[in-house]
Amino acid sequence: MNLTTLEPTLQVYLDDERPTPEGWIGCRWPEEVIELLKAGDVRIISLDHDLGNDAHGTGYDVLTWLENEVATTDFVPPKIRIHSHNASAVQKMKLAAQSIKRLYSAKLEGKEPHPAQPQPQG
Repeated sequence: MNLTTLEPTLQVYLDDERPTPEGWIGCRWPEEVIELLKAGDVRIISLDHDLGNDAHGTGYDVLTWLENEVATTDFVPPKIRIHSHNASAVQKMKLAAQSIKRLYSAKLEGKEPHPAQPQPQG
């Protein structure tokens, strides 16, 4: 953590094939990203979904961990980017990222988040 601003500083990039951009910390597996998130100095994460071994984990696993932490603790989520080429996984990951943002926003407002309710018709 940058002691002059008290803002997180790390940028974490999860991918198995693409080169890690300059200024980012490269990770190969979800648990590596989660360990960095637990340390509390992550400003932004950029996630791929397919990491070459779904049994070992995917980028979506990072999001489910984040969602649980935000819902059950005082965890402050980083900014989330998704750079996967797997279109269906991107949709699922975007929904998870939106849920994380909604949960965190509700906590900031002092409200319990509620799932979207269907609107009455007619």
